[in-house]
Amino acid sequence: MKDEVWRLLRRNISMAQIAWYALANLAGVMIIITGLQLYRDVTSGDGSDDDVLATEDFMILSPKVDGLGSLMGANKVFTAEDIADLEAQPWVKSIGEFKSAEFSVSAGINFGGRGMSTQLFLESVPDEFIDVKLRGWDFNPGSSKEVPIVISKDYLALYNFGFAASRSLPRISEAMVGMVPLELMLSGNGMTVSVPGRIVGFSQRLNTIAVPESFIDWANHTFSSAADTEPSRLIVQVDNPGNPAIERYLDNHGYETAGGSEGVARASYVMGIVTSVVIGIGVVISILSLVILLLSISLLMQKNRDKIASLILLGYSPAKVAGYYVRVVCGVNAVILLLAAAALLCVRHAWEPALSEMGMRCSSPAGALATGAVIMVAVTLINVVYIRRAVSRC
Repeated sequence: MKDEVWRLLRRNISMAQIAWYALANLAGVMIIITGLQLYRDVTSGDGSDDDVLATEDFMILSPKVDGLGSLMGANKVFTAEDIADLEAQPWVKSIGEFKSAEFSVSAGINFGGRGMSTQLFLESVPDEFIDVKLRGWDFNPGSSKEVPIVISKDYLALYNFGFAASRSLPRISEAMVGMVPLELMLSGNGMTVSVPGRIVGFSQRLNTIAVPESFIDWANHTFSSAADTEPSRLIVQVDNPGNPAIERYLDNHGYETAGGSEGVARASYVMGIVTSVVIGIGVVISILSLVILLLSISLLMQKNRDKIASLILLGYSPAKVAGYYVRVVCGVNAVILLLAAAALLCVRHAWEPALSEMGMRCSSPAGALATGAVIMVAVTLINVVYIRRAVSRC
């Protein structure tokens, strides 16, 4: 009996219309998930120096030094009003202040009875802005524990490929640097104190010699009589470093950023815009395909109105009659999702070697596949609701 009912209801189903819907929806879903996956592959990275478009959401800001700068008595800093205005910007997530050592610091090392020392500058930032994951990143004045130090990776690179290369000296690794104990001489307020220190990590984010904020607070209070000074540098977490609004704000207020990632951030921002446009096109195509199917369903219901009404009079519930059409739609949408997923994996496999050669690491396709599944589930639910309502009106 079921087969006879199905043969009765399917007579006016247009396979051409279903095929056009399937092709259009397949194209739309493929564009959406492929564009999303490509954006993630290009902009996500593992944090290595080779990541081409992977950008951090942190910027180090400082006031521009014009002319003779501080030689003319112009010591530019960030006032409380400047920081409050910066915090009010919609693209700012959080702000940290650089604290500088207000006392004299020198570091020395000893090898076989021979030693050498050099003057240093020390700074600190709030712990949450340190990009090196460390245990024991703190300081207790009453403890004999070494002061942990994090330096910029650029410093080690300058030594290895600049100074050492020009003087025919051996290059040193990060592990070797961490094995060398340091002796920090802190001087100020008529006192000189020696504390042990050690380089425990290398930062790609901070272009400084960083120590725990607790150490800077204690040392400034102990060895400096100067009042708390306003910061001359800030570290700012933003939502998108390539946002043009950030560049306009910095130019208008006379600020500059450390590092040379502005071009990379701008390229990442443009990539995001292009991806949004491509995904938007895919969404439009999917919506149009959905409209095609809904119009086809409406036309089909009109053609089968008498047959559906007769089946309902014979005792078939509207939900049961609608179920025949719902199964067709669910089957077609499932095939569309499977084909879109297969196409995504094939295309991703094709571009993965090229991105790997450019220093990019492809991300998992799970997010894009989940997006495609959500889209098709939503489309199916809309179809089911529309079919049941159309059958109930017959």
